[in-house]
Amino acid sequence: MEEEAVIWKSDTDSMASVLIGRAMSTLLTCRPRKLDEAISRLDSPSKRGSIVSLEDSLWFLHRYIKEAADKEERLDEILVPMIEHSLKCKESKHGNQAMVLLNWLFQDELLFQALARGLADIILRKEDRYIALGWCTLVRGLVEYEISMDQFSNNGIRKIYNAMLKILCSCISRLTFIVCNGSTVQDGFQLPTRLSVAAADCILDLTKALTIKTSITDVSSRRSKSSNSDVSNLPTTLVPAAVGEKKVKPTSKSAEFSNKLEMELLLWDHIDKLIILVQRLLAWSRKSRPLHAKGLEQVLKWLQEIKEHYGCSQDEAGSKVPKAGVLLLSSCWKHYAMLLHLEDKKFSQQYKDLLDQYLSAIQFYTDSDSKQHTKNTDTGIATRKFFLNCLSLLLGRLDGKQIERTVTEYGMKISCALIPQLCCTDEDVIDGVVCIFKTVIFKMNYSSSRSSLSDTRQMDSVLPLLLPLLDERDGTAKAVVMLVAEYCSINPNGQCLDEVLERLASGNASQRRNAVDVISELIHISSNSVTALSHSMWQDISKHLLECLGDEEEIINVQASNLLPKIDPLLVLPALVRLVYSSNERVQSSASDAMTALLKNHNQNYEVLSMLLDSLSNLSQSLGLPKTSGDIEEGSKLDTEKVLGLIPEWSESVQDWNLLIGPLIDKMFAEPSNATLVRFLSYISEHLAEAADIVFHRILLHMKGQKELDESFFTKWESKTYAADDSMKLQHSLFDRLCPLLVIRLLPMRVFNDLNSSVIYGQLPDQVVVHGYGSIDINDHECVAMLLLNRALGKFEFEDVRKLAAELCGRIHPQVLLPILSSHLELAADSQDIVKIKACLFSVCTSLVARGRDSLSQPAMLKIQKTIKTILLWPSLDGDEVSKAQHGCIDCLALMICTELQAPKSFIGSVSDKISIIGKNFHPGDSALGDSVVTYVIHQLSLDAVEAASTSMLCSDNCASEPSVPLSFRLCMANVLISACQKISDSGKKAFARRILPYLIHFVQVIKDSEIRVACVQVLFSAVYHLKSMILPYSSELLKLSLKSLEGNSEKERMAGVKLMASLMASEDAIVENISEGLLEARLVLLSMYMADPSLEVQQMCQKLLACLTHS
Repeated sequence: MEEEAVIWKSDTDSMASVLIGRAMSTLLTCRPRKLDEAISRLDSPSKRGSIVSLEDSLWFLHRYIKEAADKEERLDEILVPMIEHSLKCKESKHGNQAMVLLNWLFQDELLFQALARGLADIILRKEDRYIALGWCTLVRGLVEYEISMDQFSNNGIRKIYNAMLKILCSCISRLTFIVCNGSTVQDGFQLPTRLSVAAADCILDLTKALTIKTSITDVSSRRSKSSNSDVSNLPTTLVPAAVGEKKVKPTSKSAEFSNKLEMELLLWDHIDKLIILVQRLLAWSRKSRPLHAKGLEQVLKWLQEIKEHYGCSQDEAGSKVPKAGVLLLSSCWKHYAMLLHLEDKKFSQQYKDLLDQYLSAIQFYTDSDSKQHTKNTDTGIATRKFFLNCLSLLLGRLDGKQIERTVTEYGMKISCALIPQLCCTDEDVIDGVVCIFKTVIFKMNYSSSRSSLSDTRQMDSVLPLLLPLLDERDGTAKAVVMLVAEYCSINPNGQCLDEVLERLASGNASQRRNAVDVISELIHISSNSVTALSHSMWQDISKHLLECLGDEEEIINVQASNLLPKIDPLLVLPALVRLVYSSNERVQSSASDAMTALLKNHNQNYEVLSMLLDSLSNLSQSLGLPKTSGDIEEGSKLDTEKVLGLIPEWSESVQDWNLLIGPLIDKMFAEPSNATLVRFLSYISEHLAEAADIVFHRILLHMKGQKELDESFFTKWESKTYAADDSMKLQHSLFDRLCPLLVIRLLPMRVFNDLNSSVIYGQLPDQVVVHGYGSIDINDHECVAMLLLNRALGKFEFEDVRKLAAELCGRIHPQVLLPILSSHLELAADSQDIVKIKACLFSVCTSLVARGRDSLSQPAMLKIQKTIKTILLWPSLDGDEVSKAQHGCIDCLALMICTELQAPKSFIGSVSDKISIIGKNFHPGDSALGDSVVTYVIHQLSLDAVEAASTSMLCSDNCASEPSVPLSFRLCMANVLISACQKISDSGKKAFARRILPYLIHFVQVIKDSEIRVACVQVLFSAVYHLKSMILPYSSELLKLSLKSLEGNSEKERMAGVKLMASLMASEDAIVENISEGLLEARLVLLSMYMADPSLEVQQMCQKLLACLTHS
């Protein structure tokens, strides 16, 4: 029996489901008017079990819901079809069947409670997005019943409206969750989904409904109003008793007031949800509705402020929120909620009426505040801010065509209402006004269609109202600056810009500063806009900003200096180069700052760099420079360092030098005689070194493309027998061959250190790279070292090119250079090729200076010394080519000495060997280092002292076997020591004095040959003159030696003695004091010489020294 009962109950439920489904289908598919008429004809329940008519379906539905309510069963079979039907018939004119049914069913309290709670339960329980979308549509219809149901006779929804709101508001949290999780990201902006739009609008409708007073007594008055009743009845203030809204005497009981307050408190309870909703709406509006987004920002800020203010009051007092906060939220949210809808069919019919209301309210409160500016100022500003927010939200929702129609019809009214707001002290008010102007008035050309002529006239009519506000420095001017700049950016004829630029010449500093601010904002707008200013407008801006560099207001100088780098360099860079040389220091400093910033802004742009160099070169080459105020003085010589001195700061900002160096080197080759370019490259030499491979590669390509000089060409150049037409060609050829060498000279020497660099050295044998020895031949390789050597040692070459190439050869690693030079020098000596000899010697000298001991310690250096001795043994005459080559040898040996004396002691040799060293046989090729160069030179100079030294035990027994050398060679050795005195660095002077002075002082006393003796005294004279305080320990001996020389037989020896004495007497105080005891004897000798010496020149020198001794 129990099983039969269960089966019977199941069959009964199944039958009921079929019948209710059939009934719902019948009711939801009939016309709303017929459904309403059927409801009005109902008198008593039908006794039939079948569903034949609409009335039968209605009675069956009523009974089904009542039984389910009694049993507390879910009503999904009733509500889900209504939800789905609402979504399907959303756009239909005959889709209100669900509203008609609910309006009828809600007359029964039991049915209302069951249906309302069941409806709220569905959105909380079901995850179906389609059901959620339909649910939002159905609920919006219920909340907006006044529009939907005024045409029908029943008023069930109105009776339970507040109760229904309480139930449905319990779903706001769920709707907020849907809104927060209903965004997609496109191009970095958040966009809403269809469901999140519906959920947001549903929240807005529910919360807006909480702000509206509803009761049965309102029905007749509401029905008597037009279809635009909600528009005409909107309050226009933040408080109930404001202008434009009549005071209504209370006609309801206290319970009705209590219900209204309860609804407002319910709205306050959801303020956190409102904040979240506005945040999402703001994110969705940023891309396509900037003005609306600006309004949303202010709404969000306002919500957060009132929550913080009144919410804190509640927490601290432990009581309910003050009524002022509740009333404020309710009054404002009534308007905000209406303006925040994403989908609103009524908006297009209402927005003009709303616009009139808001503009009138703004005008009213502006006038009111101006009359009573000392009273209730904060309230007046807050009210104006509210209506400006509403205006932003309203205008921000308009599409392009609606904006065009609005500006045409209301443009002047909007401008007149908004411009006075720019004088407000509240920044939010000013920002709101600026945003409205920029979006509605000044951005018409960004809409879907082009601005009409009337729109242009509308914009033009606003400018005269704005410009006078730029006469002072205040918040108003700051806002107007942005508006005028926006206007200038879209004004095609430049009239607005002309007005602004004229103010730069004003005597009013505030006008000039505001004008510069406008230009600054205009440049900012143009940099972020697809619509560029015309070339002529940029020229005008550039011209006036350049003039501002000399403005007496420092802040204008600085601002102009900061703006010029943001303009096309073609318009400003040449002028800035010229202004750097202005006689006006203020202009000069500002132009320098602007140029540095401009170069930094374009630090990867070679064209800008080339423009700078061309401008500087042109200015440097110009002959007649006009005299203008603040300009370069006529006839003055251009100091390129003023501009090039800015290069180091700019160079620090360059990220990728590879983009610049290649073109710069090519420019150098294209303009080989450009001295400015060479100076510029010298400032970036370290960066050139970092990209040395690029530099050397370009140099190789260029040098390999150059034609070798032939004999006829070279003969013309040497003999100057070329025609006038060939002069320029020859000069160009000279600079063309010098140019790559000049670039190499700019590079630091360390770039030549890498022996593995194929671009510099080709493919060297491993034993050279690793061990520093082996056969070296780089002639078969196309590398920089080979090209330098070819330029230095080639048979036909310009002298300037050969000399520079020889100098640069000295930078080549000594392991590569010196073996090659030693061979070439030996061959040149064999053939007496003086030109090649001088080039080789110059390269060796440069290598010694650049590389120091690394060069001197090379084995090939011994072979070079031997060849040098051979050359110095050649007979020569003063001034001939051989003597010039021998001078090179002398300098080379002198530099060897200087290098040697700066090397470690183990290399130099011990000072204690100074006596025994005299008698040694010197053979330069005996070992890698051999004897020291200074020892060799002294030894060669003092060969005839061997006999005297033998008796004094100053040398070994083999001294007599020393081969004799010509007098000229020995004199060359003296010149080597003199040259070394001149070249020795301060750090080597002490060692040098210690090495040569004791020897020479002793040798002079025993040397027999008068000429050698004179040469030695001249060396000592040079030592005293150049070594200064380092000769202090030997000064007394030197004075005695000079006195002894005065007794010599030859005039040269006596003159050398006088000069040595003069040099000692002119030395530092410590030296003079040290020789003071011998000066008395010196005075007697000088007096005797003055009276008796046959040489007039010697007498005159003695007279001068006597005069010095007498006065001292």
